[in-house]
Amino acid sequence: MRAKPWIAALAALAAVLLIPPLISSGTDDYAGGQVRGLRILVPNTPGGGYDITARTAAKAVEDAELTRGVEVFNLPGAGGTVGLGRLVNEAGNDKLVMSMGLGVVGSVHTNHSPSSLQDTTPIAKLIEEPDIVVVAKDSPFQDIGQLIDAWKADPGAVPVGGGSSPGGPDHLAPMLFAKAIGLAPKDVRYVSYDGGGELLASVLGGKIAFGVSGVGEYRDQIESGDLRVLAVTSAERVDGLDAPTLKESGVDVDFTNWRGIVAPPGISQNDTDRLVRLFTDLQDTPQWKEALERNGWTPAFQSGKEFGDFLADENDRVAGVLTELGL
Repeated sequence: MRAKPWIAALAALAAVLLIPPLISSGTDDYAGGQVRGLRILVPNTPGGGYDITARTAAKAVEDAELTRGVEVFNLPGAGGTVGLGRLVNEAGNDKLVMSMGLGVVGSVHTNHSPSSLQDTTPIAKLIEEPDIVVVAKDSPFQDIGQLIDAWKADPGAVPVGGGSSPGGPDHLAPMLFAKAIGLAPKDVRYVSYDGGGELLASVLGGKIAFGVSGVGEYRDQIESGDLRVLAVTSAERVDGLDAPTLKESGVDVDFTNWRGIVAPPGISQNDTDRLVRLFTDLQDTPQWKEALERNGWTPAFQSGKEFGDFLADENDRVAGVLTELGL
């Protein structure tokens, strides 16, 4: 016996009203495949490397019309592990990512963080960047040789500052530098700042003898003459900087920082793929290429599982360096 047409129609209408539609993760929040409503957490203060990287990437993706409405916000503390804890606690939130890098890897160890980068969803490694050894324009140190001589003669009288907590790149670089010239890490007077912005004020104000930070953070102050670069930590010189490498100066150090993007745990593969695609598409835009050149950044793109494997290797490497330095 066949149901009358009007009865069948009512049954179909009831099914639509009573049975909730299947919800694909975030589909309604994307138009044409674009990620919408994305927020980028920066786990240090404004002006630091993670902050500059996040805001540069956010502007580039919007200017290239890859997406719009990206919000960048800061949540500093404990070398980035406060922000990391927030990210991990936002499990399943596909509208949140965090700008991070080598500094967070080290801070997890030195701050005994309950959360680690292995708890996150790896999205992409974006850039690599050498650190620079900088002094204020009125510093008595005119070249790296003078700084080395003074540091070796009286380490306590030559404090060094970095924009990361112990275990971060701005800490590891001067510690490796000190070891290479024969100084014991325990003799180094290291002053930790929560990001490059705080460090800059102390270098310019003469509160520390020299600073170690990423090249992209201080381009404006270098060009204006407020800061003088004595050396770079990478194996090769940096275009646009009149400064030798540490290796050229007889110091056996080759050190490079990196930065990338991670998301909370528990997001779907579909949402992971969308985020990976956003930062993959960013690589070929003229806006991002110009930003790389302007900031002295080296493109070092990795995504997904490849980046996850890199994070695991970096975790082991940093733990080994900290142990070797007795830190």
